[in-house]
Amino acid sequence: MSIFGTDGVRGKVGVYPITPDFALKLGWAAGTVLAKGGAKKVIVGKDTRNSGYMFEAAIQSGLSAAGVDAVLTGPLPTPAIAYLTKTLRASAGVVISASHNHYEDNGIKFFSAEGEKLSDAVQEAIERELNNSITCVGSHDLGKSYRLNDATGRYIEFCKSTFPSALSLAGLTIVVDSANGAGYKAAPAVFEELGAKVHAIANTPNGLNINDGCGATDVSLLASEVIKHGADLGLAVDGDGDRIIFVDHTGAVRDGDQLLYIIAAHLQEKKQLNGGVVGTYMSNMGLENAFKSVGIPFARAKVGDRYVMEQLRRRGWELGGESSGHIICGSKINTGDGIIAALQVLAAIVETGRSLKDLCSSWEPYPQSLINVGFANAAVVPVDHESVKSAVADAEKALGFGSDNPSGRVLLRKSGTEPLVRVMVEAKDTKQSEYWATEIASALKAVS
Repeated sequence: MSIFGTDGVRGKVGVYPITPDFALKLGWAAGTVLAKGGAKKVIVGKDTRNSGYMFEAAIQSGLSAAGVDAVLTGPLPTPAIAYLTKTLRASAGVVISASHNHYEDNGIKFFSAEGEKLSDAVQEAIERELNNSITCVGSHDLGKSYRLNDATGRYIEFCKSTFPSALSLAGLTIVVDSANGAGYKAAPAVFEELGAKVHAIANTPNGLNINDGCGATDVSLLASEVIKHGADLGLAVDGDGDRIIFVDHTGAVRDGDQLLYIIAAHLQEKKQLNGGVVGTYMSNMGLENAFKSVGIPFARAKVGDRYVMEQLRRRGWELGGESSGHIICGSKINTGDGIIAALQVLAAIVETGRSLKDLCSSWEPYPQSLINVGFANAAVVPVDHESVKSAVADAEKALGFGSDNPSGRVLLRKSGTEPLVRVMVEAKDTKQSEYWATEIASALKAVS
């Protein structure tokens, strides 16, 4: 069974595979595979969790044993590691983070030399190496470790370079929620240096408060602060800075689907949209219909930004994302970046002179009901049980799924990071979506 989920290795600290001994071996295995290709330098970054110190030391030790140098950035957003890996001509990047999870969890993920998620072939090679005992190169060939002291400044300047040079954020008041995570320095600085009046919140990490009542997965604090300060809008990244969620001046939440539409429609208006847009199976049906109405091609990929990126590359397109706020602006960077995606939304606001609320009024998302059904054993999840399939079939029939004019859809998806199944039902009517999501979730629980 693969140790790599949809976004690297992730779990509870101290429970296999998120243990210091495994991190040491993973660093060694990755270093050994990369060294075979001539690698000598790997960028290593992390978020603000207490356990990051432990895993950083373990991974750099493993890399050193394999004869590979480690360049340590300290706390920095995941996409910043992707950027630095490419610009510093490193052989790979490593990020120590559990993204939007709380501090008790952590994870390890990798980027290729191009700043993209590792290919399946390289991941499989690393997994094969994990079956071997750790060896150590000779003392003369051990890898060294270095601190990149200006890593945050480099990333801030890169982010700013993706915003049109003729534009400014002057006149906008923005509340910036950094999730007490990896972007706590970079996120407020980028928007402030571009001219906005910034009220920074959740930017005092202590190792334990990452994603705690803040960030892209909990914007209640952000919404209240926007109202309190009379701000034009608020934006929140998650713990590792690769997601972005907005709230408008009324405190209404604007998710990744709505932001993706704003970026795409604005690029289309400027004749700068290359091809179409890639979403995922979780993307709202209303978004698909909205793109269809303005003639923007739309395709769905499996959930996970690596799959969005794979389909973008295959189609020769540049823009894609997820409702959770992972948005890939491929003309700027090869992975999801919350700050860079936010800047593209802000560019649309500045250039059109329209408010975020107004830009989101072009289409209405279908009401969506999502229920997570947990299981003790992630390997045995009864999505194919006859009673579950029957409940799904009943829902799809009621929603007219597969017809020329469906009123909704159903999606069952095993989580790639947690032992649960996500039951999602969309419908034009909220009562319908809630009813059928509950029916399917009940069928799953009955056979668990």
